[in-house]
Amino acid sequence: MKATVYRGARDVRLETVPDPTIRDSHDAIVRVTRAAICGSDLWFYRGVTELTPGTRTGHEFIGIVEEAGGDVHGLHRGDLVVAPFAWSDGTCQFCEAQLQTSCVHGGFFGTKNGGTENGGQAELVRVPFADGTLVRLPEAIASDSGKLDAAATLCDVMGTGHYGVLAADTAPNSTVVVVGDGAVGLCAVLSAAKLARAKEVIAVGHNAKRLEIATRFGATRTLNAHDAGVQDEIIELTRGGAPHVVEAVGNQESFELAVNITRPGGVVGLVGVPHGVTSAPITTMFYRHISLHGGPAPVRAYLPELIAGLEAGRIDPSPVLDLTLPLDRVAEGYAAMDERRATKVLLAVA
Repeated sequence: MKATVYRGARDVRLETVPDPTIRDSHDAIVRVTRAAICGSDLWFYRGVTELTPGTRTGHEFIGIVEEAGGDVHGLHRGDLVVAPFAWSDGTCQFCEAQLQTSCVHGGFFGTKNGGTENGGQAELVRVPFADGTLVRLPEAIASDSGKLDAAATLCDVMGTGHYGVLAADTAPNSTVVVVGDGAVGLCAVLSAAKLARAKEVIAVGHNAKRLEIATRFGATRTLNAHDAGVQDEIIELTRGGAPHVVEAVGNQESFELAVNITRPGGVVGLVGVPHGVTSAPITTMFYRHISLHGGPAPVRAYLPELIAGLEAGRIDPSPVLDLTLPLDRVAEGYAAMDERRATKVLLAVA
């Protein structure tokens, strides 16, 4: 089969590799139909974080079950399924608490933790604990090419953005500020406006095209993160700071901004994967009673709700997928996102 393989900084290649096989009776083999490139993939692509050369990349994919192990009971050959970015057994204490990314038997697709053979930017993927990980997609999505494309966002960015909104304790008719205009931040805006039903949704970023998408998703105001007075402006607009803030970037500057614009007693939902965050404004958080809640999103917990929302038309995250390429042009997709010519790349696999 063909799979995307990391060879070094700014060097990803589509290579011929052995087909995956059932290794455990709880495994399933999925033939990928759509995959995606994530903003977090750019960290290893740019050489900011380390990834073992030879690792197969990608953690977002939907596809058709080709084969299932003998202990897989909820899925069958031919089922169209969506995979969250992490696999989980569905039975441990943390899965039962809806924290599947903390599963004691879990792992992440497309990382060192996931092994070199389990990347989603490929023609086939072995999925451990298939019953606990994969979710079947309904016919209304399977038969609608637009919704099927949009379903690729549920693997990570839509689920992570939604988790950020929930982690920030966003309530109906409230005010939420989303820091970050990448795909996760934009999906957080969509979740806040359409699912959490916040009254005021302020999107903070610096890309005009992406902030326009934020407005389409329901942002009531957009602000440029590079403006010198943006912090003071947000505090004024929110009448003393926002009660709910989503941090969807993961760097030192964005983290400090998120904390500084949170009102006393407010909550920051932290879903931007931290990179280069060397200190936390603990003193500010202490004296202002600010809570911090977040982590790698347990997307599996929210897939049924998000699938239902997509099926019913309550959410349509597809505008974040602004470039579609075949799998054999995956390297172009990475370059396009690295150079900010694309927000998020959808890979048409089959």
